[in-house]
Amino acid sequence: MDSTFASFMANQYGWSEPSLELGRIAYPPEAGQPQTLAEVDVRLPLALGNRHGLVAGATGTGKTRTLQGMAEQLSLNGVPVFLADMKGDLSGMAQPGVVNPKLQDRCSKLGINFQGREFPVEYLSLSGKNGIPLRATVSSFGPILLSKVLGLNETQQSSLTMVFKFCDDRQLPLLDFSDLRAVLTYLTGDGAAELKTYGGLSTTSVGVLLRKMVELETQGGDKFFGEPEFDPDDLLRTAPDGRGVISILEIADLQDRPMLFSTFMMWLLAALYRDLPERGDVDKPILAFFFDEAHFLFDDASKAFLDQLQQVVRLIRSKGVGVYFVTQTPKDVDEEVLAQLGHRVQHALRAFTPNDAKALKATVATFPMTKFYDLEETLTSLGIGEALITVLDPRGVPTSPVATVLRPPLSVMGPAEPGLMDKLIQSSPLYKKYSTPIDRESARELLAKKMVDMPDDEPVAKSKSTPQQEEGMLDKVAGVINSPLGRQIGREVVRGLFGLLGPTPKRRTRRRTGLW
Repeated sequence: MDSTFASFMANQYGWSEPSLELGRIAYPPEAGQPQTLAEVDVRLPLALGNRHGLVAGATGTGKTRTLQGMAEQLSLNGVPVFLADMKGDLSGMAQPGVVNPKLQDRCSKLGINFQGREFPVEYLSLSGKNGIPLRATVSSFGPILLSKVLGLNETQQSSLTMVFKFCDDRQLPLLDFSDLRAVLTYLTGDGAAELKTYGGLSTTSVGVLLRKMVELETQGGDKFFGEPEFDPDDLLRTAPDGRGVISILEIADLQDRPMLFSTFMMWLLAALYRDLPERGDVDKPILAFFFDEAHFLFDDASKAFLDQLQQVVRLIRSKGVGVYFVTQTPKDVDEEVLAQLGHRVQHALRAFTPNDAKALKATVATFPMTKFYDLEETLTSLGIGEALITVLDPRGVPTSPVATVLRPPLSVMGPAEPGLMDKLIQSSPLYKKYSTPIDRESARELLAKKMVDMPDDEPVAKSKSTPQQEEGMLDKVAGVINSPLGRQIGREVVRGLFGLLGPTPKRRTRRRTGLW
């Protein structure tokens, strides 16, 4: 084999900085020659792990195992990881892998000795099944993200935004769907006049909103709206031995509701962006965040949603967070977001149709030029567990793309054994914190109090009230909000990046440093 190729690639990938070991370079194919590996490892600099990345490829080409292997490497380097388990076959990361003939053959080819390892894992869930329940308040979620979940058009999103603004101004915390339903009912009935200064709310728009909410409730999607709200800081944890904790969002039971889990993951990412301090250059990320099935995030996304998403991805790397999108082709990702992804792991693509061929050419165009590979031919001839890779080198310059035979994961490549997940969930320090839902006084109760306190002979139309009466009512509501109970939920009124208001106050004066 050509020694020029090997020496060039050794220079491209032969840095000494701490890095993730992804696999070994494969020589460009030659007629009649079996695939041969150069003694050059493909590695991703750990200090540039927050420059974001893309893992792409056709179904069945090995994207999930690449995600698993990268998560393991990050954990071994003390970096916490958050990822979604689409099919339930990442739960086995809590168990050491076992050698089989196929695995042994790959390790022999790579020249490595396989030693199975288990990893520190937290199992999380949006439905409360197979994991510690995750919740967010409706107020914290905000109108843009909630519109994405409900599938609203821009006009309906505008109406929902107005409702949130009304609740913010009246200090009415929206904690769960019952609060939002109570406010919508009030604003189309006794409180209709109060909304006139905001532009008014049609009964047709409210009817659509309520129907969409019922639809989501029948699918069980309302379960994650409420308290206690998940603190994104709980993703930034390391095990006692220094390995990063891998937080796995189990969503096998929500595969038919992709907008729900993808939007919730966006809320988590936006909350991290909102709360984390600026860090500048870091030796390694404080968190790696994997967005599986990323195309659901961009499908039918409103301009407001895309604008905020682009801002989060562009700026969150300065806070030490690396975001990795996992999908089939780069075309699934918004162009401005794609431009922020410095690391590319592209598995095989198939060109069975004219659209496939078009997607193939578009994918090739996203890679740096190389004289060693025909990229179109390479991408269609890669096998399972092989990928075309380019990363940023320690200077931040894209490396030449190379066909790579990927390292196998060290943990079980499949579901965890029966009973193990329940055992780990019950013993988790997060279980006690989040397992029991809390029903605090919020918009529903405050509006009910207001109606009870209203004199029987008082006209229903609130436009008849005087400014002094309205001020008195607001003072009463403010008194509730400023009570010890109210202060606990006050932060829920202030949403994050996807809401109407500014950033939330810090949850606590103490702030994590490093990887704690």
